Amino acid sequence: MTAQGNGQVADAVRGNWVDTLAPEATRPYLRLSRADRPIGTWLLLLPCWWGLMLAIASTPATATLFDAWIFVGCAIGAFLMRGAGCTWNDITDRDLDGAVTRTASRPIPSGQVSVQGAIIWMVAQALISLLILLTFNWTAIALGVASCALVCIYPFAKRFTWWPQVFLGLAFNWGALLAWTAHTGSLSLAPVLLYLGGISWTLFYDTIYAHQDREDDAMIGIKSTARLFGENTRVWLRGFLILTLCLMGAGVAVALVPTGNFLALVVAILGVWAMGWHLTWQLMQLDIDDGDACLRLFRSNRNAGLLPTLFFAVAALV
Repeated sequence: MTAQGNGQVADAVRGNWVDTLAPEATRPYLRLSRADRPIGTWLLLLPCWWGLMLAIASTPATATLFDAWIFVGCAIGAFLMRGAGCTWNDITDRDLDGAVTRTASRPIPSGQVSVQGAIIWMVAQALISLLILLTFNWTAIALGVASCALVCIYPFAKRFTWWPQVFLGLAFNWGALLAWTAHTGSLSLAPVLLYLGGISWTLFYDTIYAHQDREDDAMIGIKSTARLFGENTRVWLRGFLILTLCLMGAGVAVALVPTGNFLALVVAILGVWAMGWHLTWQLMQLDIDDGDACLRLFRSNRNAGLLPTLFFAVAALV
């Protein structure tokens, strides 16, 4: 049992449903999937919903009931693929996690789950995700399969580059491309710009997250943008904030200007603007030497990412 006394993971939300409601035998596997820390599922899901809502807004005449399934399927798939990806991450990082205070309580280094059990659990989650993916069109299916390469590479990025957050961004925002394609049947410039904006957003929030482990990472040789930027973090984050807004705004413009629907364009741009204000608030609150505060700000990005989702949804209706 971990230092948490009952198997709880150190950075899980206190009183979460896994630790309080889930059957005891399932808890180690749900913790392995980060079900007790849902922020990662949100951060994987929200770009999917951006892509879907903006695609509908750009071609409102093509909206069908199947879009409701894309919306729900992305949510289920995000939960499962985030779980599979985190399981893979913990398998590859099991020795490193044991050396970091915040991660030593995770199921594999703490002995709650064996490596063999984790592999079986990972495959099960991935196969169920595949069944959902197979309900989409062939182009979206191809994109979904291609994303597996990014998921496989990410855990190793912090071993060979100071920019592992880029690899996380490449994987976590892939849904913007996939969901757009699931609706339209093809890719275009608008979702690519949305995707690139999401990557910049990931650099913003995951640099904040990485500051929790800065000292432990330095001791064991793990690289991150938090260590790379150090005291200049605020300057870099301001740059990522601006880049995020520019890229997402450009994606909105490319998608909606051709429709001639000025109201939809304004509403969608307001969503990007609202997200920008949320990120500005985070930057004002940031204290890179306060790990608890960094975790709270990181988690607040669920709300930051929901803002454009809601505005894009309204733009699809007007």
